[in-house]
Amino acid sequence: MKIAILGPGAIGSTFAWHLSRAGHDVTVVARGARLRWLEEERAIVRGDGERAGVTVASSLDAATPWDIVLVTVLSPQVAAVLPALRASAARRVMFMFNTFERLEPLRDAVGAERFRFGFPGGVFTLLIDGRIHPQVRAGTTVDDADVAQLFNAAGVPTVVERDMQSWLRSHAAMVAPLMSIGVIVHARGAGVTWEEAATHARAFAAGFEIVRAHGNAILPTAIGVSARLPRVVVTALLWMMSRTKMSSDLGRLGAAEPRMLIDMMNTAAPQLAAPLLAIRP
Repeated sequence: MKIAILGPGAIGSTFAWHLSRAGHDVTVVARGARLRWLEEERAIVRGDGERAGVTVASSLDAATPWDIVLVTVLSPQVAAVLPALRASAARRVMFMFNTFERLEPLRDAVGAERFRFGFPGGVFTLLIDGRIHPQVRAGTTVDDADVAQLFNAAGVPTVVERDMQSWLRSHAAMVAPLMSIGVIVHARGAGVTWEEAATHARAFAAGFEIVRAHGNAILPTAIGVSARLPRVVVTALLWMMSRTKMSSDLGRLGAAEPRMLIDMMNTAAPQLAAPLLAIRP
């Protein structure tokens, strides 16, 4: 397949590496220092030195009938690339990023027949000195069975969920408190206090209340179960999780993403968001 990836940062580069190694024709569209690094290497390079050759470009070729364009930029950066996506001859455009916002504007921008959405929930990657250090597990979720098959064949375990709007909002409600705790843990070098865990548990509950207030289901089932746990149980789980390597790893990603998600939920339902604002890093 002929695949373009807009935004080959940590996540986009991981998909580019796997898809290229699976034999696909992959073009990465980058800018700034990342573009310069990729132009020199002409490959995605893992931390262990393993390489996957890619074509490097500074803009998306509108005339190329891409089988799929993966958009792995951050949510605030999407508006800047929509004109190029709208003009593109791509057969499918799959957006892949964290958001709580409505998906309809993206669908309208590229056309319902081309629009796809997914989330790389099983991909955790650090980008260090231009090289990727990936951990790829189960958890990536998309709304297109063909794309799921493509990713699975490339070594990225992927499942299908048709209601990605509900899935994304549920995921945002769950991860914002986890990422906020991670920021604390990474800075402190130690887990949170019980009181801090309780504050984040209140934010956890508030996020799911906002999801329900917008008429969305809590998806997938495992998150639905966690959303119904008693507050003291959630507090205990957050307190324990803050003492794991996973929490510290989340903190290494920085505060920008949990801030963004909390701000989105506050915009969506300011009357319910006070507990979330209380944990905004």
